[in-house]
Amino acid sequence: MRKNYVLDTNVLLHDPRALFQFKDNNVIVPIYVVEEIDKFKRDLSELGRNAREVSRALDSFRENGSLTEGVRLPNGGALRVLFTQKELPRELTNQHLADNRILALAMDLKERESNLRCVFVTKDINLRIRADALGLLTEDYETDKLENPEVYMGVREVEVGKTDIDDFYAHGELPLPDGANGIYPNEFALLKDREAPTHTALSKFNAAKGRFVPLLKALKDGAWGLRPRNKEQSFALDLLLNDEVKLVTMVGKAGTGKTLLAIAAGLQKTMEEQVYQKMLVSRPVFPLGKDIGFLPGTVEEKLNPWMQPIYDNVEFLMGLSRADKKAGRSYKELIDLGLVAIEPLTYIRGRSIPNQYIIVDEAQNLTPHEVKTIITRVGDNTKIVLTGDPYQIDNPYVDSTNNGLVHVVNKFKLERLAGHITLTKGERSALAELASNVL
Repeated sequence: MRKNYVLDTNVLLHDPRALFQFKDNNVIVPIYVVEEIDKFKRDLSELGRNAREVSRALDSFRENGSLTEGVRLPNGGALRVLFTQKELPRELTNQHLADNRILALAMDLKERESNLRCVFVTKDINLRIRADALGLLTEDYETDKLENPEVYMGVREVEVGKTDIDDFYAHGELPLPDGANGIYPNEFALLKDREAPTHTALSKFNAAKGRFVPLLKALKDGAWGLRPRNKEQSFALDLLLNDEVKLVTMVGKAGTGKTLLAIAAGLQKTMEEQVYQKMLVSRPVFPLGKDIGFLPGTVEEKLNPWMQPIYDNVEFLMGLSRADKKAGRSYKELIDLGLVAIEPLTYIRGRSIPNQYIIVDEAQNLTPHEVKTIITRVGDNTKIVLTGDPYQIDNPYVDSTNNGLVHVVNKFKLERLAGHITLTKGERSALAELASNVL
């Protein structure tokens, strides 16, 4: 049975391609949605770009016929832009004027075209509740949700025989044992002697060889003086220091060392080994692309509130004492030398970024569309690292299963150019670890 899908503004701002995601069903865009989208069209942000893309798409369909009567979509459905004279109950008309008009249109369409099921689609939780109270069928926009919400961990335990572990240490590799099927490229494994569980070895799956291999020898020296404190941090540094892995994703709760490890490896590769010309660090200025012109000063000064955690980590790795800071030394030394750059994600679209070590912190606040925009900017000999915690999301339109970070983790786990690790043990302090687990 074909359906009428009535779209809310936030659906189109979240994904401008949503017009084409409803198979052969009818897509209804309320005129009030068009008016709301018009308010965003001048924004120099991801929302502004999405708004302009929606407007262009609607205008291109207008050339094929009347949007009021309906224009055929490529997938067989029809697109209409409608308004209504229907009014909601008086108790619901005191505020949320645009939302009320959109709900009124959905109710009017449900009554006038009762032969078709009418579904109201919005990413606004409270609006879905209000729509349900009015008797409307309502859905979240879920085309980018994962079928399996469990995040790929990037590590597993594999039971082997005692001789297997001895052979691994002796020859530096081990064929896949029975029961290790379905392992992904660059996935880590803790090899455990099934008869003596304390007899173990840390390894990584090399897809080209089809075997487990040891971690990088460089881990013994750490990165920029920082040494791993647990096996997950060892796995993370292996990915961060491996020049063959061009995309690294790290997921973990607060205090597990995601950002610190990424910056340490970036400084190591940029300043010590000179593999890359510059380390580029950024975080979403939430919401992504929000005009930072509201704050006074230069771009760097405007970014200070969001980038301070990055500055703190850089200065920690520089080993600056209190006397050094009093003398005026800071992270700015690296920026002045051109070795480190701090930039907003707002201006990354359209660029090609070669020979750089890119770190995008708090990537869980990005949508899949936004993270695609960022990764497609990567040029030759550039490595990009995405870090974040899917359970600490500030963006109201993404959640733990459809955010850009988790999206990348699951889409790239089959690729040899990518690697992932989930950090589980907090190392910031005993109190921070306790708070993360208890509160």
